[in-house]
Amino acid sequence: MRGDRLVSLVLLLRQHGRMSATALARELEVSTRTVLRDIEALSAAGVPVYAERGRHGGFALLPGFHTELTGLNHDEALALLVAGSRRGAQAFGLGPALASAMRKVIDALPESYRATAAGAAQRLLIDPETDLLARRLTAEEVPDAIGAEVRRAVLAGHRLRIRYAAADQAPKWRTVDPVGLVTAGGQSYLLATRSGADRTYRLSRILAAEELTEPARRPDRVDLDRAWQERSTRFRTGGDQVTVLARVEPARRADLVGTALAVLAEEADADGRLRLEVTFQDRRHAEWALWHLGTNAEALSPQWLRDSLRDRGTAIATRYGESSGK
Repeated sequence: MRGDRLVSLVLLLRQHGRMSATALARELEVSTRTVLRDIEALSAAGVPVYAERGRHGGFALLPGFHTELTGLNHDEALALLVAGSRRGAQAFGLGPALASAMRKVIDALPESYRATAAGAAQRLLIDPETDLLARRLTAEEVPDAIGAEVRRAVLAGHRLRIRYAAADQAPKWRTVDPVGLVTAGGQSYLLATRSGADRTYRLSRILAAEELTEPARRPDRVDLDRAWQERSTRFRTGGDQVTVLARVEPARRADLVGTALAVLAEEADADGRLRLEVTFQDRRHAEWALWHLGTNAEALSPQWLRDSLRDRGTAIATRYGESSGK
């Protein structure tokens, strides 16, 4: 790993000209002390890196220095393959590998193309962290060690032992046959089988993981997109789902449909509002969706949902009808 870091350090200096130890540490995700030790190692190996003191000082390479650098390693190549989504690389624990790979790609470009490529990259933003309403699109946090262990088992085709904390259950150890990894909606999932049955696990709920030497019991080839679609369909049609009949203003239809699992029926009422029969994951999901639409939607059934929304609205009205205490 240190060899890859030294290569990355040289590439950073080649691309930026001069960088402080603090900036290098931030890019390489190490301490400044580690950077200083790496600088000493490069100097001892004959790489002409020197220090410039002062307010705008830092480390730089002698002008004209060039060396043939090693190609992409396995994780860097894999990171580029999933780089269509920056979050995909981060979710699978490949963020540092992606950054390192991109530095190598930039360094491989002809000198005349580097400035153009850097300028173009600044004008393209894919998958930002917030939407137009400034809502932060938070992705789950998966410890690097767990993500790497799961990824190794998936790619090597080995069985995997995980300690998994399912919702509302105590953590348990399970031995699974990993099929693939999927990232969707800021969440990452492990598709696997256990005792021959399909299982889907949230990576953020895996508390520990251990790759086993035993080969996974799985087909040699897999259509991961199809497997994900099939599991999504089973998820939407099972469990504690509830069906809701609601009336909604046409302008807010997309908001209602966007939160529902499925639309079972739809028709227009005489007053222009839309009547939709939709399904939600559970009671809490249904209540949340209708509450956020305010007076732009009305739950017609089931009765428990109408009662719940009425009670919540009454409680809010009572609270704001009281004195503020000033």
